[in-house]
Amino acid sequence: MSNKTTLISDEQLQKQFEYCDQIAAYWQQRDTVPKAYVETYGCQQNEADSEKIRGYLAQSGYSIINEAEGADVVVMNTCAIREHAEQRVFGNLGALVHTKRRHPGQKIFLCGCMAGQTIVSDRIKNSYHHVDGVFSTHHLWQFPEILCNVLYRGKRQFYVADEPGSIAEGIPQIRDNKLKAWVSIMYGCNNFCTYCIVPYVRGRERSRKPDDILAECKDLIAAGIKEITLLGQNVNSYGKDLDCGVDFSDLLSMIAELEGDFLIRFMTSHPRDAGRKLFDTMAKYPKIAKQLHLPFQSGSSRVLKAMNRHYDREKYLAAVAYAKSVMPDLVLTSDVIVGFPGETEEEFEETISLIEAVRYDALFTFIFSPRHGTPAASMEDPTPKEEKNRRFDKLCAVQNRISEEIHAAYVGKALRCLVDGKDGDQLTARTEGGRLVRLSGDDALIGTYQTITITGSTTWSLTGNRKEK
Repeated sequence: MSNKTTLISDEQLQKQFEYCDQIAAYWQQRDTVPKAYVETYGCQQNEADSEKIRGYLAQSGYSIINEAEGADVVVMNTCAIREHAEQRVFGNLGALVHTKRRHPGQKIFLCGCMAGQTIVSDRIKNSYHHVDGVFSTHHLWQFPEILCNVLYRGKRQFYVADEPGSIAEGIPQIRDNKLKAWVSIMYGCNNFCTYCIVPYVRGRERSRKPDDILAECKDLIAAGIKEITLLGQNVNSYGKDLDCGVDFSDLLSMIAELEGDFLIRFMTSHPRDAGRKLFDTMAKYPKIAKQLHLPFQSGSSRVLKAMNRHYDREKYLAAVAYAKSVMPDLVLTSDVIVGFPGETEEEFEETISLIEAVRYDALFTFIFSPRHGTPAASMEDPTPKEEKNRRFDKLCAVQNRISEEIHAAYVGKALRCLVDGKDGDQLTARTEGGRLVRLSGDDALIGTYQTITITGSTTWSLTGNRKEK
């Protein structure tokens, strides 16, 4: 794979908009308003990509709907991180045979990280003949061209060549949320953790220019967005490929100094690049949420080396200790893998002891899933599945206890929260640290910051009452 970043020119993007016009004309000739459905799997970066796909579809004249039934276009934006997610995609993709049988004109596309794997695109080509097109993340900016070719030529399209990573500014977006927005600041990854497929399907790290990011954030703030989450496979690496002297901490400072009432979040951070400058920057600015997602993956230094994580247990713990020293109210979450090839019982217990020492607010826990094409997939893995399941259950029990204890300590506190929606007959809100709060109140409160006194807690959420002004 090439390391070169391709900057999509204004002329190239304008050509895609011309394809949008051709697609709109196709449907105007048929006196029809077409419908489109986009289904998203995986991470927030995929969500952000789907917003661009919807943007292209809307510019092409499509009405966005919430189900595949009756849609003229179905796009499945996929994740390749875990085997279970892939099998779910294949199952749902197979089920679309029936929707296409009822609506023969339906066009079906598969994109995202799965589409970047040759083994997947070949399987689609040979076994899923009802799928009209496949395109990898590198070709998302060409989606109008791909769709236009399918409509006008009637031939299946496969845009899956091993292309250099690209950056395309100016793709229209349809955002689902009027209060919160994802902003991709960079794409790709250079870390090559031995278990991870991301560098192979999303390419090498490439950063957007600071001015483009700032312009997008300003537009979002002006539109009333209350929370901006900066996205990257490793946001801490931002700017390393740019010759402008701006690193991630500098970018955070620049956004935090913009006018407006909003909060900045970011993910995901890699411990190798999370240092004192980042934590000091977070502590300095009230607009930067005191929330950090810092995946540790294993508490064993030997396993971390086998994972190619570029840090050890001691370095990770030192980083966390400093972050908490400058941000005493820091909400810390993480990812952890149980059952990495060769992990011993003693090494698993090192993970448990690290969790006990750090006391995370929440964890995203996974049992190792081998990914075709990664080094870990060919490593000797003698631990039985039953043993991995036992370890996983123990880890979850430990973390659930810690989460419950941390949440119980919120009771009686008054916190500034963003009221962001409803769950049944209750309102939902989020603390600065991202903790879910349920409360009673009028729907008119949605979209506002409120001071909420916490009255109760569970392992997963809090309850509270709005403090009257």
